[in-house]
Amino acid sequence: MVCRVREDRRGVAAVELAVLLPLLMFLFLITVDWARIVYYTLTVNSCARNGAMWASESYSSILSPYLTISQAALADAPNLIPPPTVDAPVFGYDATTSRDYVQCTVRYNFKTVANYPGIPNNTPIVRTVRMHLAPRVPN
Repeated sequence: MVCRVREDRRGVAAVELAVLLPLLMFLFLITVDWARIVYYTLTVNSCARNGAMWASESYSSILSPYLTISQAALADAPNLIPPPTVDAPVFGYDATTSRDYVQCTVRYNFKTVANYPGIPNNTPIVRTVRMHLAPRVPN
């Protein structure tokens, strides 16, 4: 009869955890920052769209609760601290469609949770939405 000698393996799990924990934490922080930048990008895009929509309709200043394009754009970002900046609206004429347009640009400086080597700590998020002006119909 052959008797097998069993090796002592009591500390193997602790060593494996100690080796893998920095990698797991790094992956967790990257996932959190990736989710945050996607959320902030969608919010800034929505702000630009809302500002352009407010400026493109001639009756928006009468019926809307917002007084300026900046207030209309920032209404979609109440939880972003600090709030994004809204550039002055640009009005122009599109020769390809023969229509007037308004352009709203919203900027936000995104900061990561942790500093990663090789990854910038600040990332500017800039979204510009161009929308045709609504036609003015006489009474």
